[in-house]
Amino acid sequence: MRATGPEGPLAAIARRLARAEASVCLTGAGVSAESGIPTFRDAATGLWSRFDPEQLASVDGFRNNPNLVWRWYRERVQAVQDARPNPGHIALARLARSLEGFTTVTQNVDDLHERAGSADVVHLHGRLTAYRCLECGTPVQLDLAQRLAAEPPVCAACAGLIRPGVVWFGELLDANLWEQAYAACQQADVMLVVGTSGLVWPAAELPLLARRAGAHVVEVNPEDTELTGWADTCVRGRSGEILPLLADQVERIVS
Repeated sequence: MRATGPEGPLAAIARRLARAEASVCLTGAGVSAESGIPTFRDAATGLWSRFDPEQLASVDGFRNNPNLVWRWYRERVQAVQDARPNPGHIALARLARSLEGFTTVTQNVDDLHERAGSADVVHLHGRLTAYRCLECGTPVQLDLAQRLAAEPPVCAACAGLIRPGVVWFGELLDANLWEQAYAACQQADVMLVVGTSGLVWPAAELPLLARRAGAHVVEVNPEDTELTGWADTCVRGRSGEILPLLADQVERIVS
């Protein structure tokens, strides 16, 4: 079923979610963009447009110019620090509290899902502030002043440079996180796909896996994406507009 507005399909989606034994939501950059956090592509403008993306988000780029890459991520850390969860984030936390077996999987590296109240979020692409040593991999806790320092700190264990805990170009996803996301999609009766273009793999494969396993796939996005053809139901609109309405309907059913 295809829909251009929320009125028609939301009641049916809510009923499916309410009777599902398990459900999963995959969120992408569009959800965080509604909180004012630029997507990777949007952030690479102005000064940063002079640099190839792999200079700013790869191990080689970091080794070649660690201060440049650190400044790029320092700006992103500041943007997340200044941002607040939007109604879409809050609605997903409400769904997780209302429904049994609801899993949130995100491609985003910020903590807005957690700050909205979601627990045990699967961060496929890592977390911006989950720092670790480039050389020995030791996890490192940094306070805000250290995160916003002009240069990357060094590891106390081996004196290697500290890097953001995100997945860079050429790196594999964390196997444990991928297995969690894969299992959630295999078990889901309903899958929500919210604010993602479907261009970044292997995350874009998850809705396909879920549908092949029998899930009803729902896309929530202002426009068609690479995943639209795989969706059973499409609701056109911003996540901050659609998801609160969906959460309202689910809460009425399960209360």
